Amino acid sequence: MGIVIGIGSGEASPWSVLGGAAAALLLVWAVQMLEWAWLAPRRMDRVLRAQGLKGTEYRFLHGDLKEDLRLVRAALSRPVPADRPHDIFQRVAPLLHRSLEEHGKMSFTWFGPIPRVTVTDPELVREVLTNKFGHFEKSRQVTRLSRLLVGGLVILHGEKWVKHRRILNPAFHAEKLKRMLPAFSASCSELIGRWEIAVAASVEKPDLDVWPEFQNLSGDVISRAAFGVTHQEGRRIFQLQAEQAERLVQSFRTNYIPGFSILPTENNRRMKAIDREVKTILRGMIEKRQKAMKNGEASKDDLLGLLLESNMDYNDKDGKPNGGMTVDEIIEECKLFYFAGMETTAVLLSWTVVVLSMHPEWQDRAREEVLQVFGPNKPDFNGVSRLKVVTMVLNEVLRLYPPVPVTTRRTYKEIELGGVRYPAGVMLALPVLLVHRETAVWGRDAGEFNPGRFAEGVANACRDPGGAFFPFSWGPRVCIGQNFALLEAKVAVSMVLQRFAFELSPAYVHAPYTVLTLHPQHGVPVRLRRLRSSC
Repeated sequence: MGIVIGIGSGEASPWSVLGGAAAALLLVWAVQMLEWAWLAPRRMDRVLRAQGLKGTEYRFLHGDLKEDLRLVRAALSRPVPADRPHDIFQRVAPLLHRSLEEHGKMSFTWFGPIPRVTVTDPELVREVLTNKFGHFEKSRQVTRLSRLLVGGLVILHGEKWVKHRRILNPAFHAEKLKRMLPAFSASCSELIGRWEIAVAASVEKPDLDVWPEFQNLSGDVISRAAFGVTHQEGRRIFQLQAEQAERLVQSFRTNYIPGFSILPTENNRRMKAIDREVKTILRGMIEKRQKAMKNGEASKDDLLGLLLESNMDYNDKDGKPNGGMTVDEIIEECKLFYFAGMETTAVLLSWTVVVLSMHPEWQDRAREEVLQVFGPNKPDFNGVSRLKVVTMVLNEVLRLYPPVPVTTRRTYKEIELGGVRYPAGVMLALPVLLVHRETAVWGRDAGEFNPGRFAEGVANACRDPGGAFFPFSWGPRVCIGQNFALLEAKVAVSMVLQRFAFELSPAYVHAPYTVLTLHPQHGVPVRLRRLRSSC
């Protein structure tokens, strides 16, 4: 009787209330997922096609991600054709390549439920990267995942980005980089020493995989020049970040789904564990340096010391003292130093050796210049600035093998670009690799290695008056470390050319592929010959 009376009086049990709340939340979640995974993509598809764009058909939830994975696996099973060694776009970005072939230069594919429009016009690429009016930003999905590998400037926006950039800029001035040259030379000397021992120990020209060698070199350089420590102390960070990069690429195919990145999958747990360990190591380095500076020890001429000095002296835009960056924010910038500092230069040096092996006449010209400027001596800052041929070679390598082949931006609000009005939330794919090969801009030999096109400088290298050369991005977000990377590359190339001639091993397979940056899939085995005239 009591139960009957309770129900009749309008009382509800706690379980029924919780059940009703859960059902309501589930309904809200289902509506949001339907909007995100089906209704919104269908609307954007209609908007894009109504303006003349063509593209792939949207597939529920995963879009073209499964097809992209299938095409990538197929591409990685085949090397680049020997008769067109620098024609690598089809292998590096097979889905984008097929879309452009089937649907034209302004076409779109689907990154999950997000339309990804390929923009190949250099003027439009510049407009997106310049981002004068704040209409474009880094993709939120990519940025959220990338925080586990890199941080700081590469993922920040707005006032926080401006603040960090102002604090970091002084560390990358030419005069500050000049002080780091001894660290560059010391690391390169150790590399040369290892190679000389390998050559001396071999009866014939030894095969040496220079890809891990250059990774070790750039890791050693960034450890010394950025943090004042040896490569052995920094090695653990490099190992962890290399694993993190591989796992990050895997996670792009699933973690774009809302909430998936917080699930306790094996990959997610490992990525977070790696991030914690890297931060712990970096925090120890930073706090040790801060303690030394507070005790009156002179700041070292490395990036960390310069960063900490600049951070302490930071004033806001009104000229008033401000708190600068927190330790956690400095850690994020240091994560970026380590990854970008190692990856960019290692990639550039490896492809430079590949290309100079394929084109020995340019190897000879570059060596002749190096010996003329430096003789057998270590490179100095003034001499490096006079290396015209070496600079031409490096620029041409960056044109054909840019470290980041495709970069992306997202429309933050509705915006018109190139006569097309894009709704908010559209991803724009900017294939730097393809823009660098556009025959209308670079000439009929755009797919060939010809450093001579840079003889009059970057500004006069192509037919586009605004410039169509974006190896380190463009506009306000141009890579802050590009001068660091190029100086390191010029020193390393010069010291290698002084002492060795090299050619590709018969075991070499030309197979570029992307792990965030453009890696050689099977390494870069070369054969070295010690030059008699070197000292």
